[in-house]
Formats: sequence, structure tokens, C-alpha cells
Amino acid sequence: MNALLARPAQAPAAAQTAEQWLLAGGREVSLRPIVAADAAAEQAFFSALSLDSRHKRFHVGLRELSPGLLKLLTEVDQSQHVAWVVEALEPDHPVIADARYVHEISRPERAEFALAVADDWQGRGLGRRLIAHLAAHAGRHGVRYLYGDILADNRRMLALMRDQGARLTAHPDGAQLVRAVLDLA
Repeated sequence: MNALLARPAQAPAAAQTAEQWLLAGGREVSLRPIVAADAAAEQAFFSALSLDSRHKRFHVGLRELSPGLLKLLTEVDQSQHVAWVVEALEPDHPVIADARYVHEISRPERAEFALAVADDWQGRGLGRRLIAHLAAHAGRHGVRYLYGDILADNRRMLALMRDQGARLTAHPDGAQLVRAVLDLA
């Protein structure tokens, strides 16, 4: 997320409340805003992702999050950089997904999104639910265009974005990426 790397930390926005979601198959999860104290759980979540899932999320095969990147991902202002974690309501699954968007500094009506879902939880509708949540929240907070850069071979994410009504376009950095844009206006 390029917008994420340029964002200075700001004071936290008003607290958001947690939501309980019931997924297909009857499994219940909780979505809540990420906080700095989630750093260890976030590191464990990303380290437990398969190499393929980490590559699809970061476009490189990270083994773990560096201290600087971990801080960037967990110490967010919940205003310009808005992020959530999803936790399973069962033991041994503290974080099973992460979703966020970051406003562009020069064009705050545009925001870049990213998400990751634990391998064992993929295919249960969680990604779809997270994209819908990101879009609704971003739209209520002044975002007109929500976009994400997706690896061209990430067929599941491209299909999900198509189903959500995103416009898929060639990426300026080359054919290995596709830009998905949701018009929230």
C-alpha cells in the first residue's frame, strides 16, 4: 500500500465498536478496530499465512513483518488510516483477517485498500464481507474511490472485486498487477 507508507501518525479517531458476524457454516467472528496492542497477534497472523497468501497480500514473499512495518500496520489513527482485525470466537485463533484503507494525502477522496484472510478461513465469504465493510465505511467517511492493486494471477480476488462492481484496469507499473477501483459515489 503506497499511501500507507507516506502517512504520518495522527491522534486516534473516535472509537468504533466491534461487530459480530455469522459466516457460512455457522462460524462466528468478531470484527473490531486494530490497536497497537495487537502487534504480537498481527505478527502471528501474518507469519501463519502461507507464502502464497503473504505474496498475494504484499506482492513479495515476506516471512514476517519487520518492526517498522508492524508498527505501521498496528499503530493507525483510525481516521486517515483505518484498519480492522477479525477474530474467531473460538480458542487458538486470535486474528484470522486484517482489512484496511488509507486515504491518499493529496486526494483524500481516494483511498487504497488491502486485506488478508487466514488460509483456513478463505472461501467462507469473509473477504466479500470485508470488502463490503471497507466500502461502506469509506463511503461514509468521504471516500469516493476505493482502490487496490491485485496480482494479475490472483483470480479469486479479481473475481471478488468484479462481483463487488469494481472496475478492473491495467496497472501503470506493468502487467503483473491489476488495479481494482470501486466507485463509492
